[in-house]
Amino acid sequence: MRIAELKRKTRETDIQIKLEIDGSGDTRLDCQDRFLEHMLDTLARYGSFDLTARAEGDNDHHLIEDTAIVLGSALRQAMGQTPVERMGWAVVPMDDALVTVSLDLIDRPYAEVECPLPMYHHFLRSFCMSCGITLHTRVDRGFDDHHIVEALFKALGLSLRMALVPRGELLSTKAEAKMERG
Repeated sequence: MRIAELKRKTRETDIQIKLEIDGSGDTRLDCQDRFLEHMLDTLARYGSFDLTARAEGDNDHHLIEDTAIVLGSALRQAMGQTPVERMGWAVVPMDDALVTVSLDLIDRPYAEVECPLPMYHHFLRSFCMSCGITLHTRVDRGFDDHHIVEALFKALGLSLRMALVPRGELLSTKAEAKMERG
């Protein structure tokens, strides 16, 4: 089972997340921010993850950023060492919005993010940095910020579901890299 349960408590936030990659999209969310809960629910449903999250914070910035960090760390931990397809992508239309997301789970964090809401731009970057994802998002069109951000989270979920499919061997042109401390 690819599951992780993490907690992070700072002076500003108290975050607890349980993530099961091979789930069915069930969520139990209590995050002090309804839009954050909506986006986490969207990500989990489209990624087919089971996600339990409880998050408290002293302000929206800390709450959203730290939730992204813990979620990214939980995803990396839940992946374990099982080889996966690595890459995923999705184009999602939602009313006026049309977005594209592509990613690679190679453990080289990079985020080129188009997102109209600065807090969710920051969420996506923090999530990628803590998980080691290379992520590119593009907003092809849209005028309603809610629709654009929701389409991004749908596309992220679909892309992760595609990338996390187990495979027999590591997909790489390089031999498996090993780092040693000296």
